[in-house]
Amino acid sequence: MRVALLLRTLRWTALILAGLVAWVAFAFVGTVHDWWRTPIAPRGDTDAFAAAARVMAAERLRGNLAMVVIHRGQAVADHYASVDADERIGPDTVFQVASMSKWVTAWGVLALVDRGLVDLDAPVERYLTRWRLPASGFDHDGVTVRRLLSHTAGLVDGLGYAGFVDPAAVQPLEASLARAADAGLGRDGVVRVGFEPGAEWRYSGGGYTVLQLLVEEVTGRAFAEYMRAEVLEPLGMLRSTYELDGVIDADLAGHFTDGVRVPHRSFTAQAAAALHTTASDSTRFLAAHLEGPDGAPPGRGVVSERSLTEMTTPHGSLFGLGIWGLGPLLYGPVLGSPHVVGHDGFNSPGISTTARLDLHDGSGIIVLSSGDPELAPDLGSAWVYHHIGSLDVITLSAGLGRMATLIAVGAAVLLVGALAAGRTRRAWRRRA
Repeated sequence: MRVALLLRTLRWTALILAGLVAWVAFAFVGTVHDWWRTPIAPRGDTDAFAAAARVMAAERLRGNLAMVVIHRGQAVADHYASVDADERIGPDTVFQVASMSKWVTAWGVLALVDRGLVDLDAPVERYLTRWRLPASGFDHDGVTVRRLLSHTAGLVDGLGYAGFVDPAAVQPLEASLARAADAGLGRDGVVRVGFEPGAEWRYSGGGYTVLQLLVEEVTGRAFAEYMRAEVLEPLGMLRSTYELDGVIDADLAGHFTDGVRVPHRSFTAQAAAALHTTASDSTRFLAAHLEGPDGAPPGRGVVSERSLTEMTTPHGSLFGLGIWGLGPLLYGPVLGSPHVVGHDGFNSPGISTTARLDLHDGSGIIVLSSGDPELAPDLGSAWVYHHIGSLDVITLSAGLGRMATLIAVGAAVLLVGALAAGRTRRAWRRRA
C-alpha cells in the first residue's frame, strides 16, 4: 500500500515538474520569437518590409528622417522626409547621431591598437597625464581600454550628455571628466569607478570621454581631427564630422522635438555623442565591416580584420546575454540567430538614430531622425525581427520581466490545478 502510494506520488510529482519545464520552455521560446507580436512584413520580403517601414515612419514623423534599407550589401530602399516643407532631406543631409558616435569612435581606438600604440588590456591611466580617475576603493588598473569600449570598466556615471546650446559654454575635456556641466537629469556628471572593474556591464558615456582623452594623449592631436584624418576620410565618409562647426549649414538637418524646431548643440564629449553624419556615409561605414565588391578587406585598412572580430565578439553581458562588443551592441546572438551588430543613438532633444548590420549576409538598416525619440530603435527592432525571426537581445532583455511574470503565473496555475486534480482523484478513490 505504502509502495503504491509512493509510486503514485512520484509519478504525480514528475508530471508536475514536466509541466513546469514545458511551460518555462514555452514562455522563453515564445518571448524570444515574440509569438505575441505581429511582424510589419513577412520574413524575407525586403520590399514589403521597406514599404511597411515607410508607412510606420510617416505615421510617426515629428521632425526629419533619413532611412536606408540594405539587402545583401546593397541599398535597396530609402526614405527621406520632414515636417518642414522648407527642409530638403536626402542621402547627403547631415544628422547628429548621438550615441551611434561610439561605434565609429571604437574604430579610432582600435586603429591605435593595430598600430601598437595602445594595448587593449592595459590600464587606461597608463596613457593619461591630463586627468586621473578620482580615488575609489577599487583597483584602477582594472579600468582597461577593452573594458571602457565594452562598458565593463566599473564606471557609474551613466552619462548621457545633453550638450551645450551656446558653443562658448563647452567645457574643456578635463573639466567635463571631473564634472560634466551637461550631464542628464539625475546625474552628477562625475566619471568615477563605483564597482569592481570587469564585474558587470553598465552603460557609461563617460567611459568614451576617457577614450577621447586617450586618443588625444596618444596621438597629440585633437580628437575630431584625428578621427577625420584616420577614420572618416579613409572610409569615404567625407561629409561626416565630430564638430558641429565642421558642418555646412545648408547640409544640416534641423533638430525637432515633437514637431517643434529646437537648437543644435555642441559637445565636449565628442567621442560619446557628437558625430554628425549622413545616410550615405553611414552606409559606407556599415559596408566597411564587410568584404568589398572589389575584394577590399573588411576594415578597409583603417582597422584590421582581427580587430573587427574582437569588436563584434561579446565582452559585456546582461541577464546572461552577450549584448556588447568593443563599441557596437550585439543585437542577435540568441538561439543561433545571425550576428547582427549596431548601435542606437538617443539624445534630448528628440534625436533618435540606429544602424544595424547582419555580418553574415550584409543586410541592414540605417535610421537617422529627430522628433520622435523612439522611432529609430523601433524601426531597427522591427527590421531585426523581420530579418531573423526573433527579438534582438536588447528588446528581449527589456522583456525578461514580462517573461518572468508569464512563467510565474503559468507555474501558479499549474500548481493550483495539480493540487485540485489531486484532491479530486483522492475523493474518487475514497468513493470507489
